[in-house]
Amino acid sequence: MVKNQNFHKRKCSPCSGNTPKLNKEEVLKNINSLDNWAINDNNEMIFKKFKFKNFNLSINFVNKVGELAELEGHHPDISFGYGYCMIFIHTHAIKGLSLNDFILASKIDKIS
Repeated sequence: MVKNQNFHKRKCSPCSGNTPKLNKEEVLKNINSLDNWAINDNNEMIFKKFKFKNFNLSINFVNKVGELAELEGHHPDISFGYGYCMIFIHTHAIKGLSLNDFILASKIDKIS
């Protein structure tokens, strides 16, 4: 497994419909540098479940992810409840994965 391509040290770039979509090989290479993130069946989204001891810890994590997303200008989809938070990341403008997704995922891991 290739670990940490220093995604957490990079900054998300503004994206548009012209942002390059990663191919399957690039997605697999990049996902292997993250801890316990998975890819959906269409290779268009990465996701991870975070576990917490209670609801308060879950919502605090969601708020930290929200602050990070605003700083990066790249926003995940989030589902959470008592003791868990699911993060789903993809680049909305291209309906697929870009480097920004892996940068954000790596930074989310740093705050978990």
